[in-house]
Amino acid sequence: MGILLGFIISIFITIYLARNARKYNKNPWLWALLGFFFSLMTLGIFLIKTQHKVSGWVLVIISTILYFLIIVGVITYISEL
Repeated sequence: MGILLGFIISIFITIYLARNARKYNKNPWLWALLGFFFSLMTLGIFLIKTQHKVSGWVLVIISTILYFLIIVGVITYISEL
């Protein structure tokens, strides 16, 4: 269930980035591809680059913490095997 939710969120972020990148003269394919693989981090960076600095930085910080927790959780799980 969690993987499906993450995939759906990535799809929505990809669509958002692809549509809005053209408004700011950015490459929509690049932003869509990055958004699909790195979703929240890419969305935060896009918002920072398009003058939505506060919300962009909040997303970057939150996604960095989440990625860190996921990495620590995976390392802990693997070390307990």
